[in-house]
Amino acid sequence: MSFTIAIIGRPNVGKSTLFNRLVGKKLALVDDQPGVTRDRREGDAHLADLSFKVVDTAGLEQGDVASLTGRMRAQTEAAIDCADAVFFVIDARVGVTPTDRHFAELVRRADKPIILLANKAEGKQGEAGALDAWELGLGEPVPLSAEHGDGFGGLYEALLAALPEATALQPEAEPEDDARPVFDDEEDGTELDVTKPLRIAVVGRPNAGKSTLINRLVGEERLLTGPEAGITRDSISVDFVWAGRDGATRAMKLWDTAGLRRRANVQDKLEKLAAADALRAVRFAEVVVVLLDATIPFEKQDLTIADLTEREGRAVVFGLNKWDLIPDQGKKLQELREEADRLLPQLRGAPVVPVSGLMGSGLDKLMQAVMRVHETWNRRISTGKLNRWLTAVVDRTPPPAVSGRRIKIRYMTQPKARPPYFVVFGNQLDSLPTSYERFLVNGLRQTFDLPGVPIRISKRMTDNPYGTKGKRKIY
Repeated sequence: MSFTIAIIGRPNVGKSTLFNRLVGKKLALVDDQPGVTRDRREGDAHLADLSFKVVDTAGLEQGDVASLTGRMRAQTEAAIDCADAVFFVIDARVGVTPTDRHFAELVRRADKPIILLANKAEGKQGEAGALDAWELGLGEPVPLSAEHGDGFGGLYEALLAALPEATALQPEAEPEDDARPVFDDEEDGTELDVTKPLRIAVVGRPNAGKSTLINRLVGEERLLTGPEAGITRDSISVDFVWAGRDGATRAMKLWDTAGLRRRANVQDKLEKLAAADALRAVRFAEVVVVLLDATIPFEKQDLTIADLTEREGRAVVFGLNKWDLIPDQGKKLQELREEADRLLPQLRGAPVVPVSGLMGSGLDKLMQAVMRVHETWNRRISTGKLNRWLTAVVDRTPPPAVSGRRIKIRYMTQPKARPPYFVVFGNQLDSLPTSYERFLVNGLRQTFDLPGVPIRISKRMTDNPYGTKGKRKIY
């Protein structure tokens, strides 16, 4: 049986380090500076033969409800409500503090099984601090070191005692005698698999409204939001099922990312870590929604983010957030679509969709554009269609001659998609001008309806049958 554990405690006690140790990956940002984590992050944890979901939360601090600290605490309280049990973490080197005592009462009122963890318990000072944790009245403390991996055997025993039903061994299912593997060799011209969740990353400059938009999409205050710029640090994934107006549903995984500023302006270590985490989310995604502030769209940093996404080979959708603040919306939308094609020719035809995360408008059109461009990103074109098109193009506009010799393009094929990748075969292709490659890319995009996706072209030259390698040796 699966269960959920929330990791809570005051700032800088090692909650994110414990989270990373349990999931076996460095997913959460970790730094000596307190208050790094702000949103709640979920992950699949493994401890011996136990598999469960673990939730990393922000450090518990006292503050006004409307303040950033108060909103962070509300996210932590929401994680406690959704959890089956709680890991209450203290710093064994510091010992029990008044803040620990205050929030121990909050955890006790939640009426959930509590496992008290005395982290950083290595050494004599840590052992003494672990013994002091008895005074919290939360049961026997489990001394461990999340950084060094010590004490997890005690944590395993404490989990078994706290959740006996959820951690009980389940009987193995008997295999069915008539089970047969199913093979499908039919070529359908696409690599699209609708059974897997569609992976979407939402990126953009700080304060573009990324977290607000995702909260509106999933229908709950899942992510921390506010007027302050740069609230989001970790790239947080959210699983949900989108139900469109046509009744169709699709499982999706959304990544909320930190706002990306110009590299020259990033001096803080935490901001550098957050930016690297955002880029990792882009590489893992299939479709990237580049969210723009509609009141100041297509600034230099927006173009840099879009260009980075194209170089990573991801499908792109532009979201114009805060559209409710724009007057004369019809004329402005047409201008921005033309500007997108002019400024980003490598993503010509990418959908530009006006939305308002605050008002909830335009969300259905945005998700339809995401699914449409994802289908295009997975599309494969048959070799016959490609070469009929290529023959007509080369006859009409042949490549220029090099040193008096004409470049010969013989045929083209698409070995893979995600993004669409084409291979051109011929002679002297190493001398093919970049301008002619762009001509071919634009022709492919227009003829085969490939808007908003990167197109890759590789060149392979055939052997010269009259060269020295092909000559018959004479003895």
